[in-house]
Amino acid sequence: MQLSPQFNDYFRQLNEEFEKNNPSYKVKWIDVPWSAMESKILTAVSSKNAPDVVNLNPDFAASLASRQAWLNLDEEIPPQEKQQYLEKIWEGNSIKICSPDCKKIVFGIPWYLTTTITVYNRELLRQAGITKPPQTFTELATVAAKVKEKTGKYAFFVPFLPNDSNEVLQSFIQMGVKLVDEEGKAAFNTPEGLAVFQYWVDLYQKGLLPPEVLTQGHRHAVELYQAGELALLGTGAEFLKTIATNAPSIYQQSDVAPQITGNTGKRNVAVMNLVIPKDSKNTSAALQYALFVTNGDNQLRFSQQANVLPSHRQALSQYIKNLEEEMAKGENPDNLLLKARKISAQQLETASVLIPPLKNLGQLKRIIYENLQQAMLNQKTVQQAITDAANQWNNIREGA
Repeated sequence: MQLSPQFNDYFRQLNEEFEKNNPSYKVKWIDVPWSAMESKILTAVSSKNAPDVVNLNPDFAASLASRQAWLNLDEEIPPQEKQQYLEKIWEGNSIKICSPDCKKIVFGIPWYLTTTITVYNRELLRQAGITKPPQTFTELATVAAKVKEKTGKYAFFVPFLPNDSNEVLQSFIQMGVKLVDEEGKAAFNTPEGLAVFQYWVDLYQKGLLPPEVLTQGHRHAVELYQAGELALLGTGAEFLKTIATNAPSIYQQSDVAPQITGNTGKRNVAVMNLVIPKDSKNTSAALQYALFVTNGDNQLRFSQQANVLPSHRQALSQYIKNLEEEMAKGENPDNLLLKARKISAQQLETASVLIPPLKNLGQLKRIIYENLQQAMLNQKTVQQAITDAANQWNNIREGA
């Protein structure tokens, strides 16, 4: 998915090596733009003409897994192979299906990963009398108040747009709230869930969030940070290059820290995986190829070329070791980027796909965000907002 032309040479060499080791197989690699992937795969799966191996993210793969479109890899891959991948990442590619009998379907082999870190403006925090960046949402609320009081600026920006980032939805999990129960019904209408609703409503109503959080997406957070108007930014390590180019003076004031989390300590990771259609006529070859692409050596090579993170234990260990060696040499003038990459990689040991693969996830997100917005604008009480959100989700489920 959208890896050409930048990685044409990588895949040419990869496929040539696979074909050399497996003379009876021939690999045809086709790259599809991100925007076209979902429609193309839907059409291909429906017409039983899908590729033998497909690169997808868990959200979209799960929506088709619920229709049992993919091979159940739990039944195809031996335990010793599964154990080579980070356990929580492997579990993020599974979904429970109860038709006719309940069973777990593992629909994807983990491939490359990305995870959010916190980039922060040291000077803004210093002006606010803060010596270290917040690590939890509780600390974040305190920092937000101090930054606003001392500098007149905002500590952070998180969008409440249903078609933008999942940060707010992830915060429920990080603060110990389950979104849905085993039957798929709303599980967030609890005292813990109410506390999360209240947390975001309080921040907004106290003026500690920019008003544009209701109308602008994550891109606006980036613009504010680069303009020196935001103290903290949740983003990927590689985005430091963009800050360095667009706002060199802000980059000089920047440092990095782990992703902010809740009392659970959970941190989110984004996963790209490889799935195999159930109707493939070449399942044996497809499995061999998918495991070849995602083995330790090939994941390490791709991670270093693409500046992403590996999901394979051996590759991750070597990736961190390589970073430490490069940092120890002190030859790279941009040590901040290396530091950010190391934090990202080390987070993977405890990171997981926080939002469970779920049918109609987009609708659940829309319902929660819209009710949160109404509470933030005093159009509903917080209790009414969470009750309405739970009822709306359950009504959609029953009508599905």
